[in-house]
Amino acid sequence: MVTERMKALVLTFDRNSAVAEHMMRRYDAAWPAHPFEFLVPFQDRLHVADSPRRRLVCSPPGIRGTILALIGDLPNEEWVYWCIDDKYPIELRTGRIERIAAAIRDGVPDQVSGILCCRARRMLDPGFLSGERMLLGGETLLRRVGYQQIWIHQFVRVEVLRHLFRDLPRDDMTPPMLEAHKDRTPLPGDHALFVTEENLATFGESTQSGLLTSNCVASMREMGIPIPPWQPQVPAPEVLIGFLPPGTHR
Repeated sequence: MVTERMKALVLTFDRNSAVAEHMMRRYDAAWPAHPFEFLVPFQDRLHVADSPRRRLVCSPPGIRGTILALIGDLPNEEWVYWCIDDKYPIELRTGRIERIAAAIRDGVPDQVSGILCCRARRMLDPGFLSGERMLLGGETLLRRVGYQQIWIHQFVRVEVLRHLFRDLPRDDMTPPMLEAHKDRTPLPGDHALFVTEENLATFGESTQSGLLTSNCVASMREMGIPIPPWQPQVPAPEVLIGFLPPGTHR
């Protein structure tokens, strides 16, 4: 099920409040009519702008506690939008993504548990796809065989996040440790994750090894968001995800 206003779970923490603010503002700019209510976790003080599209959620500092606090008592079958602060939208085929969101709202088969609209990186490798196809909202979807690209923003049922993160061996896991956990955690057979056959989104990566990327720094400055004091003078290199040919139908 999905409500008219879909919950968007923002994985962030206090130090990255400016990064989370940037990501949410980029959604407002790229998709002004987006259906999301951003649920934003904080520990002590999170500096994000007040907005009716945002709700602060007090959470523990570790990733496992943060995610479980965001999920709370949401039912497993509820659809949410999973959006970590480390990615932000640059260009979205909003009309086509809206049709997918409408199809989710109207009811999708129980076995469909996730839909990624950015076909990039390993999603271009047939080895990470099962060969199963289905049609939803006018888009052809390809079934994924695991949790690859789970960090890119996507529609998922709560059960997917609860299963993947509830048994983290420790709460202070580094990105490489999280990647290893993801890779060794089997995807349940009834948690079918899909990706659109055609890429519908371009994202920027916000950080690399704890530093803001050059594209994120430029975007934050464009939006008038102060650069965090922990960022050194020289940013990390540019990182973009997904390619949309000019003039592609929105």
